[in-house]
Amino acid sequence: MDIILMILGFVLLVIGGEYLVRASVGLSLKLNFSKMVIGLTVVSFATSLPELLVSLNAALQGVPAIAINNVVGSNIANIGLVLGITAICTTLEVDQLFYKFNWPSLVIFSLLLYFFLKTDNYLSSVEGWVLFSALLVFIYLLIKKSRTSLQELDSSIEVSDKVSYFKIIIWLVIGAVALFFGADLLVDGAVVVAQKMSVSEAVISVSLIAVGTSIPELAASIIALVKNEKAISLGNLIGSNIFNIGSVLGLTSIVKSIPVDDSQILSRDILWMLVFAVIILPLVVLKKRNKLQFKEGFFLVLLYSVFIILVFRS
Repeated sequence: MDIILMILGFVLLVIGGEYLVRASVGLSLKLNFSKMVIGLTVVSFATSLPELLVSLNAALQGVPAIAINNVVGSNIANIGLVLGITAICTTLEVDQLFYKFNWPSLVIFSLLLYFFLKTDNYLSSVEGWVLFSALLVFIYLLIKKSRTSLQELDSSIEVSDKVSYFKIIIWLVIGAVALFFGADLLVDGAVVVAQKMSVSEAVISVSLIAVGTSIPELAASIIALVKNEKAISLGNLIGSNIFNIGSVLGLTSIVKSIPVDDSQILSRDILWMLVFAVIILPLVVLKKRNKLQFKEGFFLVLLYSVFIILVFRS
């Protein structure tokens, strides 16, 4: 039964990813935003909803530490697993906005989280407000930098600039709801399976739950690739990691301060998160190709596999 729920969850995630991409392309045309910006904002926020809801629910139930495990693990999975698989499937071109703004922002948010946690093993409500405010500044600057950089739309995308805002909102709602329930079913099934394997809650949070809540990013990225919307795919993954730190941990710690209960978070997991955030740049500029291809994708997946092995062996 647990396997059936996991399969149903995956199907819902694929459906959600499809509608999310449709809505994103429609918005990029309506608002004259580049598809990279829509991927970094709208799609990223929607695919980060599972992490946000899981974390807020954990905080309200008195176990806010799960939020950190979930976000750190999800950020690692987004780069190592999702971006890795996406690069294996297709070549991802990288534009100048990635070097000048997107990647530096990801590194800054990652370092800021590390600093806050390392200082006192605690994420306070004040630090949560700092993270959330930084996210709002990031969104403002991103939109300001990219307002006029509308990209050419591939003819295979079945969305025109005549699509109404009402229909776009409906697509967003369908996508977000499908992603939420799909992730919920997938995570529930994965947790039951993990419990039967007798592994700890911390291991479950940073591995299986993190992968489960990262499936929306994978689904949205794969659907974007099928639609030939590679800018949305790359932007979604970078933006999702920023949203995870700024909104998921920011809002959760505002609701309830988050203690670091598991020493492995600071001694191992968050360091891996920093490595995956930083390593994107050297992989992109390797041989000055400004792109991510099969070899880079395979390396990321291999590195992620090493991380998972270390988690389950600890």
